[in-house]
Amino acid sequence: MNWFTVLREHLQDPEYLHVLINPLPVYGLAIATLALVLALFLRNQRVTIAALVLVFVSGLSAWPTYYYGEAGYDRVKALSDPAGEQWLDEHMARAEKLIWAFYVLAAVSVVGIGVIVKWPRTSPLAAAATLALACATLGIGGYIAYAGGHVRHREFRFEPPPPVNEEHHQHDG
Repeated sequence: MNWFTVLREHLQDPEYLHVLINPLPVYGLAIATLALVLALFLRNQRVTIAALVLVFVSGLSAWPTYYYGEAGYDRVKALSDPAGEQWLDEHMARAEKLIWAFYVLAAVSVVGIGVIVKWPRTSPLAAAATLALACATLGIGGYIAYAGGHVRHREFRFEPPPPVNEEHHQHDG
């Protein structure tokens, strides 16, 4: 098997795609948040718009991350130990309950871009409002990712798994 064949096979596995892109909503949003801070410091409309585009892309990247995570749920559950299964259920439950925050943030960033283009003097206000929401969403992303990091990484489990909750989530995977 050559490298391209192996890559093609991996790219057909939703759990692989989830692991591949799951840093985007958190790391991308962290970088976008720093860009918004820079935009506020520089008071530059172009930098603000560029930062808002980064926020939009990062917020929107939560959708495929969630989609592939849900699609790969059953296979990952089958590979996990009992504690990992509980962390997986918690990870899924957190994502299901809080994914909307990323969509709201993406929408707010697009509105912010439109407002700045139409009324350039609103640039600091749009950046500050989006920055506040981005910080909250970044915290939410960390909360979701924390449980996800415990699914297959026993070395990160310094606490007992969350309790089993049968009504935790409903997935289509």
